[in-house]
Amino acid sequence: MNRKARLAWELYLKMETSDESFSLLQLIANDCYKMGQFYYAAKAFDVLERLDPNPEYWEGKRGACVGVFQQIIAGHEPRETLRDILQILRNTGNPQVEYIIRVMKKWAKDNRVPVS
Repeated sequence: MNRKARLAWELYLKMETSDESFSLLQLIANDCYKMGQFYYAAKAFDVLERLDPNPEYWEGKRGACVGVFQQIIAGHEPRETLRDILQILRNTGNPQVEYIIRVMKKWAKDNRVPVS
């Protein structure tokens, strides 16, 4: 909640896998989302979704990825971040992901943003 999402993410990465690290991941995902720090929220929801296929984690990840996309369009997030977001989206089995990726890739093509 103090706008230091990167530091929280780095702390999580240093932890051993445990109930405590899972709780920190949930805290990062939810607090970053609330604070509009969608990039780290997306990363956290991605890991949560892979650890526990709870549909709420997909919904959080989807919302966070779209939030990052909006920030990229508005010029508040580097365009290169789109490549990371597309990779995060590809880490799901949800059928909605194809439509979201298609929209993002079309925007990238129209705006000459290189993505793979």
